[in-house]
Amino acid sequence: MSVRTHLDKDLERLKELLIEMVNLSKTAVEKSVQSLAHQNTELAKQIIEEDQKINELEEQINNLIIQLIAQQQPVASDLRAIIAGLKISNDVERIGDLAVNIAKSILHIGDGPLIKPIVDIPRMAEMSIEMLNNVIKAYIERDIELAIQTAKDDDKVDALYGKIVKELLELMPTKPESINQITQLSFICRHFERIADHTTNMSEHIIYMVKGKNIDLNA
Repeated sequence: MSVRTHLDKDLERLKELLIEMVNLSKTAVEKSVQSLAHQNTELAKQIIEEDQKINELEEQINNLIIQLIAQQQPVASDLRAIIAGLKISNDVERIGDLAVNIAKSILHIGDGPLIKPIVDIPRMAEMSIEMLNNVIKAYIERDIELAIQTAKDDDKVDALYGKIVKELLELMPTKPESINQITQLSFICRHFERIADHTTNMSEHIIYMVKGKNIDLNA
């Protein structure tokens, strides 16, 4: 097997592992929405338990990247693909951690009555999930325009986050007995907002991978 063929095979393996890792994290986020909507504490516990799979994939990716750099000495676009893969895996791991944080907040809330119908939080979560769907498509297809559009969608998530947190804070004086629940719901909103932020970071890494340019899409 030639050096080029071996490198191409390893780069394809890196891509496969990243896609698998993103899909697992996306599933964790989707489960967190379902868990919140139905106050399903068993599902929340499942999210926490399954996070180990995401962590193991990140370790596999890190080991593969170390091996690639040490043995193949990649340059130019190959090296950018490897560096981008390392950065993306870090953001994806954080998304998995945020899904776990949401699950922990759901466990804190428990199955007691909610202070208000949960409508806007799932909407914000669905927006974050759609961003994840688009960013992985952009990665697979090396689609810079889709990566940029995905990052722009973060503004919508931020706007809805601000609206929801404002409403929750306004409930505090009138619902002092529900301070814990209001606090946990605020945390959950923040975690979904951070998921969108990490997805925006992934968009930046895709642009770097394709064009070799560092662009701040959070500006």
